[in-house]
Amino acid sequence: MAAHEFRATQTEEKLRLDNVKNESVAIKTHEIVGRKVRQAIKDIGGTMPEKLPAEPSIKKLVQKRDRERKKALTAKSGE
Repeated sequence: MAAHEFRATQTEEKLRLDNVKNESVAIKTHEIVGRKVRQAIKDIGGTMPEKLPAEPSIKKLVQKRDRERKKALTAKSGE
């Protein structure tokens, strides 16, 4: 996620500095910055994004949180 955020902020800054208004130039800039960020990760020996483990599903995390809240409320009301 950090690399993704870094790429996004660097692309935004590059578009602003270069005063890019053309969509095709913006897309090309995005691709160039993305390639450079990936190359930097590779050069320093970092883990490439596609090799990182998948994050848990947000839906599952929300369901777990809701179950835990319900359980805590049930326990509290039974005191």
